Amino acid sequence: MVSIQKITAREILSSGSTPSIEVKVVLDDGSIGIASVPFGASAGIHEAFVLFDGDKKRYGGKGMLKAVTHVHKMIAPLLVGKDPFDQKAVDTMMITLDGTPNKERLGANAILGVSVAVARAAASSLRMPLYSYIRKTLKLRIPGYVLPAPMMVCIEGGKHADQSTDLQEYMIASFGAPSVKEAVRKGIESYLALKSVLKSHAYGVNVGNEGAFAPAGLKSNEEPLQLLMEAITKAGYVPGKDAGISIDPAISEVFQEGRYRLPKDKKQLDSAGMIDYFVAWAKKYPAIISMEDCLHQDDWDFWPKFTKRIGDRVLVVGDDLTVTNPKRLQKALDTKSINAILIKLNQIGTLTETVECCMLARKHGCVTIISHRGGGETNDTAMIDLAVAVNASFVKVGPSRGERVEKYNRLMEIEDELEKKCSFIGKEFRLVH
Repeated sequence: MVSIQKITAREILSSGSTPSIEVKVVLDDGSIGIASVPFGASAGIHEAFVLFDGDKKRYGGKGMLKAVTHVHKMIAPLLVGKDPFDQKAVDTMMITLDGTPNKERLGANAILGVSVAVARAAASSLRMPLYSYIRKTLKLRIPGYVLPAPMMVCIEGGKHADQSTDLQEYMIASFGAPSVKEAVRKGIESYLALKSVLKSHAYGVNVGNEGAFAPAGLKSNEEPLQLLMEAITKAGYVPGKDAGISIDPAISEVFQEGRYRLPKDKKQLDSAGMIDYFVAWAKKYPAIISMEDCLHQDDWDFWPKFTKRIGDRVLVVGDDLTVTNPKRLQKALDTKSINAILIKLNQIGTLTETVECCMLARKHGCVTIISHRGGGETNDTAMIDLAVAVNASFVKVGPSRGERVEKYNRLMEIEDELEKKCSFIGKEFRLVH
């Protein structure tokens, strides 16, 4: 009987040059699993708790030595000697030990690092890829593997870039291709075409948190849509056929005192006005396939109205609204607030709960999009294996910077591993859409 022999953790650096946590799990058969945990510069208020040290003398209070200590002194004594092959039991033990609704005692960052590292060690012991092991240990009954399409953040603003736009992300979603590799190529070619388009409009091409361009001086929040349309066309593709446009305004970030404040457009809108604002964009740009976080994370009265108006032709995506939490997702489904959900492992804090959220979405025909984090991403690729395990429709990752492209490299590697044992959702996205 193989058991967990040792669990260690250490403080590492994330993409935002602030610390994160890495966990190493060793089984008594010598198998090893290592996982690092991302966090977001822009985060919903209902997300699981990220434990920082709060010591202003180290990393401005953003150190993670407390989380490391919790792994060593609280989680390791609990799990050493336990069965690593029962992921749900491992995660439940940590949730029980923490005992708080949002994992603030131990820190969701500490818990998630252990959760994924245990899964990796167990997968290694069984000589299985992580995506296959996730299906095995959590008993997922999903026929075949359908690989997700890339959703590449190409222009960013808000909290992810200075002096760009009020809104956070403008993306190119690549589909209409026979394979992941071809879809990635089309997306990257469009991204590189965008660089020349920006230069032709006298904009800078520096990048922001997610490896997307963050041009200063944009005239409006709508202008990035025009630039993306031009870039897709310049790359030799047809907007809406070969590639679509997705937006993530992260609108809760500009919500103050009951109003949505858009300085770039010189507007202050109420919820009804915000819906009209985005519905007009969807009508003007038929290539738009998804809209994420277009209303405040607790604006429950208006989310159903937005989805009713636009959900027949656009994916209405919940992120800050749902925070990978099955309870909040169920409310969103019951109220018909969304038809798609963004999934982030660290929003809920364990692999088991993340998969439960994905499977709840799948049960109700709600499209799943597995996402990176903006300001504190790591080189870990577990999100890609998760996406493959649950047959997610998209993976949302920036198109440049090492910690981002590592995800696409992993997705293409999995396509090679599965060879003819998988299909690609990008070939039939319109049917899903």
